[in-house]
Amino acid sequence: MKYINANKVLPEKLLEEIQKYVQGATLYIPKPETDYMKWGTSSGGRGILDRRNDKIRNDFKSGSSIQQLAEEYFLSTETIKKIVYSHKK
Repeated sequence: MKYINANKVLPEKLLEEIQKYVQGATLYIPKPETDYMKWGTSSGGRGILDRRNDKIRNDFKSGSSIQQLAEEYFLSTETIKKIVYSHKK
């Protein structure tokens, strides 16, 4: 994480107000929740897992057993159950 000197980015009045609560310490200011991205969104990992899980659900609907899917995808039977019985379409 890169640190930024508050003197360089905050207005003087705001800095004085913050100094009433914190002085000489590192302060983390989180971004708004609306800016959060779900895990794997930027790397593409989320999309890969979503496609895999969709295929698992389709295979299950087509007659593959939980055990067969676990062996094919190298996942536990409990993980396969979570995927096929989740409410995601």
